[in-house]
Amino acid sequence: MKYAVIGTGAIGGYYGAMLARNEMDVHFLLHSDYQHVNEQGLRIDSINGNFNVAVNAYAKPEDMPLCDVAIIALKTTNNHVLEILLPQVVKHNGIVVIMQNGLAVEQVAADILPQASIIGGLCFIGSTKMGPGHIKHSDFGMVSLGHYMKDESVAGITPELGLVTEDFLACGIDVKPVENLCFSRWQKLVWNVPFNGLSVVLNSSTAELLRQHVTRELIKSIMLEVIAAANACGQPLSASVAELMLVNTETNMQDYAPSMKVDYEHNRPLEINAIYQSMIDRAARSGVDMKLARMLAQQLQFLSRDDGQ
Repeated sequence: MKYAVIGTGAIGGYYGAMLARNEMDVHFLLHSDYQHVNEQGLRIDSINGNFNVAVNAYAKPEDMPLCDVAIIALKTTNNHVLEILLPQVVKHNGIVVIMQNGLAVEQVAADILPQASIIGGLCFIGSTKMGPGHIKHSDFGMVSLGHYMKDESVAGITPELGLVTEDFLACGIDVKPVENLCFSRWQKLVWNVPFNGLSVVLNSSTAELLRQHVTRELIKSIMLEVIAAANACGQPLSASVAELMLVNTETNMQDYAPSMKVDYEHNRPLEINAIYQSMIDRAARSGVDMKLARMLAQQLQFLSRDDGQ
């Protein structure tokens, strides 16, 4: 299949480069990095081995071929551009893979291309953009892929999901296809909600947050609040997930600055709505007041000078 990559940063740059290195037909839409990547390709410094790869780079979506699959790795704060971009880069009945954080982030693409198959991608990876066309992959790399259903029912392993999974596996990407995308998104929020927000508010990395008992307990409390909200919204997450995630972060993950901390340090918009507000609103409709998550979101809005309007 022919792939388009929209958002060649820490996520799209890494996974797109893995596809390109293994001779998949991949086309990258770039903005500020276009000239550099067009001339020098993508550079990946990875725990699995460094590599450079020449890629098909484009500065304008209208110059790209119409692809079978579009990988969307933009920040959710830039999703407003998809209405213009998507119809120009992917077939109307193609496949769109949304590699973003948050709940129901696939709905934007589903509204734009109602005949397309929409797949959600949850990336469990330590990856940072170091400079133009330069990505550092420091930890993990697995991606869970699930077929999006508007009613959030269990889609199972669909043929479209199988095709993308096969291509990713063939390129050395660790892939876990999941039958229930909504469940997986809630599960990832258990980690994302405390670590992303607290890393900004407390100006600390993951190891620093876990080093002190008081912040470790705060993280666990936020995790348990997310788990309670997930259960109220029909996604049966076990409370034991919180401690498992804490132990895994302490023992198996290198000290890491979550993506929201990197965004804050570079004065980029924070994904408060996708990671926090959509979850808080949904939980409220199910009778759960997420006091800790709401306070964290309010602090993030203050620090980002975003009044939330």
